[in-house]
Amino acid sequence: MDDFVRNKLTEWNLTKFTSTFEDHKVDKESLYCLEDHHIAALIPIVGPQSKFKKRLKLLKEEQNTTDPETSEASAEVCPSTSKTNDKGKRKLDLQGESSQSPARKRPREDKQVTKIEEVILSDVKYIMRYVHQKLPNQDDKLNKFLKNNIEHLETDKREVVGVFGKTGAGKSSLINAVIGVKDLLPSGSISACTSVMIKVEANMRNSKYEAEIEFITKEEWKEELWTLFNFLGDNEDQEKDEDYQDSVEKLSVLYGEEWRNKSTENLMDKKYFREIPEFLHSKIKILTSDTAKELSAKLVKYTRSESKEEDAKEVKRLCWPLVKCVTVRVPNNRLLQHVTLVDLPGNGDRNKSRDTMWKKLVGSCSTVWIVAEINRAASEKESWEILEESCSLMGNGGECQQIHFICTKSDSLGRSGNQSAAGVRAQILKQNEQAKRKVRAEFSKLKYVKKQFSEKCFKVFTVSSKEFMRKKRLDPDDTEIPRLQEFLQDLNNSHSETLNYVSGARGILSLIQGASSRGAADIKTAVFIELEENLSLELDKVREPMKETVMAFKKCLSGGVEKSKSSSEKVLKSVLYPTKKGGAFHKILKCLVQNGGIHKTKKGKSININMKLTSCLTDSIDEEFKKTFPNEGNRGPFNGVINTFSLGTEKMMMNKECENVKLQLIFLKTEEEKMKTNLNKLIRERKKTIYSSLTTTIEETMKPCYDRAKEIRGEGTLKNMRETIEKHVDGSKNVMFAQAKDAMMKQLRDLMLEILEKQCNMMQESIELSLKTDGVSIPDVSVELELVKKYYNELTGSPDDDAILCSDSPGQAAALRP
Repeated sequence: MDDFVRNKLTEWNLTKFTSTFEDHKVDKESLYCLEDHHIAALIPIVGPQSKFKKRLKLLKEEQNTTDPETSEASAEVCPSTSKTNDKGKRKLDLQGESSQSPARKRPREDKQVTKIEEVILSDVKYIMRYVHQKLPNQDDKLNKFLKNNIEHLETDKREVVGVFGKTGAGKSSLINAVIGVKDLLPSGSISACTSVMIKVEANMRNSKYEAEIEFITKEEWKEELWTLFNFLGDNEDQEKDEDYQDSVEKLSVLYGEEWRNKSTENLMDKKYFREIPEFLHSKIKILTSDTAKELSAKLVKYTRSESKEEDAKEVKRLCWPLVKCVTVRVPNNRLLQHVTLVDLPGNGDRNKSRDTMWKKLVGSCSTVWIVAEINRAASEKESWEILEESCSLMGNGGECQQIHFICTKSDSLGRSGNQSAAGVRAQILKQNEQAKRKVRAEFSKLKYVKKQFSEKCFKVFTVSSKEFMRKKRLDPDDTEIPRLQEFLQDLNNSHSETLNYVSGARGILSLIQGASSRGAADIKTAVFIELEENLSLELDKVREPMKETVMAFKKCLSGGVEKSKSSSEKVLKSVLYPTKKGGAFHKILKCLVQNGGIHKTKKGKSININMKLTSCLTDSIDEEFKKTFPNEGNRGPFNGVINTFSLGTEKMMMNKECENVKLQLIFLKTEEEKMKTNLNKLIRERKKTIYSSLTTTIEETMKPCYDRAKEIRGEGTLKNMRETIEKHVDGSKNVMFAQAKDAMMKQLRDLMLEILEKQCNMMQESIELSLKTDGVSIPDVSVELELVKKYYNELTGSPDDDAILCSDSPGQAAALRP
């Protein structure tokens, strides 16, 4: 089986049959030749089988549209399957200021699919507003539940893709090329990046290019001024000191030369911030433009560390040191509909506010792109340091599932000699493969990173944004930009806004119609009793692995506590007595104690006493934590017991005796899925807090000694600060590591109790509402339910109902409109 077939099975949510297709050696060519009896042998289960048939039919139709000659040739060999009407994958067109047409032709059906889903969503939203108005104005439990659920049908889960890389690696050009907007983010080596985080999202509200600029607070800037001035003292190695140079740069771009011989109080005067009153009043600054290029020009002063103006005297003062984050919104860009790209600088920021946001964004990334120039991708230290320092925040401390190492400027290779165009292309592709092998080999050496991420999570791309736009020496597919575009589209497709809304609406309407029906009291009682018994059994299944998790965590952490106590002195000395810092270390230690044991250098290299002290504890728990809260795969937390939870409603629906409560069972199945989604979201966020609790506890224990150390002045300051910290750790080590363990265990137990409570309460309420509620005052919604069911079947490819839509059909809810 080749990658084409494997990707199609993944795209169609049929990965469970991958091994069967591999066993039967189904490749791209034979896929188009499959007949009904072949498909039945490969996928014997009726539901997935029918979905596969529909998607294969659409794939053949796409081939007819995009490459008629190929399709005619294949038609002579491969007879078509029976006619179906499925949409398959949405490959949505890039809009706005497209720098080029997408490399791979997009079939007409893709736009039709998008339009159809927009019609469906609009119709179902209208139906549910109409139903909401029909509900009686009563304050009983059922009506309140129905109205609340209708009002909260809309959900927007955004996937965050973090983009890391050193200045000049080509991050901005990469983002511009992938989203198809040429001039959105400024690029080039003349204008260097800052530590400003830039989020790129879709503007689905209007056709403007927009930017929201969020500033740090006045208090936070005053604190940062203290840090900057700390590095401006007498230092014979100032010219070589990167922290000194960074301080001068930040102060100069904001104040010009006026900062010299001024106190921090003077520099907080309002006159310096007249151009940005939003900073003084803690408000968001909004910029709007008709074009990406125009918006990009406006953003320079808020995002770039240098101006492209050659004459420094004409350069206006820049505001980027005060900026916390910039959010750029691109109009009507489907690749970004449910995806946010975040340009993330280095390893955080010395400003607490920016660093907190940086950590939050990194922890929310489902995918990370590490960007480096291809000619030194494997050997460049900065890229690998970013990955090593951030991997625990992305992995156990986050939700990252994939790491993409992106080697940029791949067109820079293969320029030697007088080769033909084909020869140059072949040489570039050969060197690209060599670069990929080197990068993979380098990743395999990172033992600490591999504790958080398996090699399956790591992929390497060799891209050329320039060649993708100009198409001189490489085909668009050779640049691998289309692969990244498809990846983003897959992320969008995994969050079908329309299907989620329609599925929820179908469940609510099933409950209403079921509650409005009369009779069947005996079967309702019998089903109620069976469901309560099933609920009790399922909750027991959830409890057992949770108990095992508690015991495993306790054992791991106990070992970590003992190791932490025995190694704390050695660990602390590695921070307090560095071998290469020289006389400048006293300034770094002053910053460390001033900022709670944490210091970030200009390049983002982190020095963190608290994390160092916690390292043995986190090492002891990493493997068990990853097993309990996996980011990879579909199994889910706690050995999959959340995702496998089932009241058995589907089996009961097959029972003819339950025909009169089928609508209630449909509603309960919908609620069951909603409960799982909500719990997985809760666990995904809570596990980040649990993992960081070890360091948080150590930080709290260490705070008193930092407070004492930062008050030390005069001769012997460095020596006295070191001794203060060492004495505190020595006197606290028998307690603080055990406290960190207890804090994590408490948070873990609290999470488990909350999961069980939410499962029980939500499903118990749903069972009672569906089978124990008198629906005398509930309106009939049979017409609305029938319409929504048809839409649901159309979206899911259900074989039970005929297709009801074509690309130019009017909304089906038109019959309900006045």
